[in-house]
Amino acid sequence: MVNRLPTLKNLLLVLFLGVSFLTHAQPATDAFLPGDLLPDAPELAPRGPHAVGVRTLKLIHTAQVDVLHTKEGKSPLYDRPLTVEVWYPAKIPAGKPQLVTYEDALGRANDPKRPLVPFTFGGRALREAEPDGSQGAYPLVIVSHGYPGSRLLLTYLTENLASKGYVVVAIGHTESTYQDLAGFQSTLLNRSLDDLFVLNEIARLGAKTAKSFLSGLVDTDNTALVGYSMGGYGALNVMGAGYSAQAVKFFGQLAGGSTALQTRTLSDPGYKTSIGPRIKATVAFAPWGMERGVWDAEGLAGLTGPTLFVAGSKDDVSGYEKGIKAIYDGAVNADRYLLTYVNARHNVAPNPPPAATLKPGQPLDDYQHFSEPAWNERRINNINQHFVTAFLGIHLKKLDYAKYLNLPETSTTEPWAGFKPRTSVGLEMRHAKP
Repeated sequence: MVNRLPTLKNLLLVLFLGVSFLTHAQPATDAFLPGDLLPDAPELAPRGPHAVGVRTLKLIHTAQVDVLHTKEGKSPLYDRPLTVEVWYPAKIPAGKPQLVTYEDALGRANDPKRPLVPFTFGGRALREAEPDGSQGAYPLVIVSHGYPGSRLLLTYLTENLASKGYVVVAIGHTESTYQDLAGFQSTLLNRSLDDLFVLNEIARLGAKTAKSFLSGLVDTDNTALVGYSMGGYGALNVMGAGYSAQAVKFFGQLAGGSTALQTRTLSDPGYKTSIGPRIKATVAFAPWGMERGVWDAEGLAGLTGPTLFVAGSKDDVSGYEKGIKAIYDGAVNADRYLLTYVNARHNVAPNPPPAATLKPGQPLDDYQHFSEPAWNERRINNINQHFVTAFLGIHLKKLDYAKYLNLPETSTTEPWAGFKPRTSVGLEMRHAKP
């Protein structure tokens, strides 16, 4: 009998060749990047027909209240810098890979226990690509991160939306990013103000007479806001949810007696005039503030635009029953949805944890700033891509996507519309009309 069992030497050779093939035959461009699809991704999660370009803009919001330097209740003014990232439908030259390297940081500014650690990660867009204006102007989506956070925190979603025919602008909120983290009172005041300023700046840069790559490319009269945590706090205020008297008092305690937040309450004459018709819809991921009395019944009643809330049922930052769900219940004049990830905590919006968080010795807090203990983060990303596509498609593009949102509260024997069999488990969807 011939012995056909492989020798140890041959086994090692096969193993070596297999590892060699995996490491050398798989180029870096084949990496699984934020936003790429898992096999069970729902129907609207895939990218759209457009190639994607990306650029960075530096903006200056002049003469803003500097609440970090308030003395005796009086605040000086300063020119507030804002860095924004813009994704847009683009023309990609033949043979040019649609890839980009983003630069971000872990840690916290001014915290010796959490030193800043720069890191990079990949994306599927081309830096400085030529805009594709062949289909006219595209709706605008403004994205606002948490505290602290980054304009690059949701690239899985920003790239995805740009590929579907949106201009997407993510704000790096000054004094609220990892690199420049400062007092919380700046975030409380400036979130909604930053959103409105960026909307106006993009309108200016998008004018047909403007000398900007955005000229004629963006329709700011057809805008949506997407906010996560403190970004959701600001987005809801821009949409009409005025802050409460208790919020103003809390702010004054932090800001040395300053009453600057009063301008974002229903009682301020200028507040309602700031709520214009340009913003058609809002997506609020885990919006913060209800458990701290930021809103009351009167303020929430001011929210009248279509709103999609996204939450984890175990959110221990914004709260769920007395937090996000209470905001949803109180927004009685809005056509609103609440998508709930059962047993998820607060991180239902960001990219998956970057590789830099996995290095030995890296603080656990950096990993937990991105991770969800009960869910696969990439799975959450795909589900968010699906539902945000449906919601914005309805309100900004007038697409017939209602079946993807008008769902039973839970899926029992049959999956939700757009989901593969057995894959809508662990999700809840509520819907309420005015």
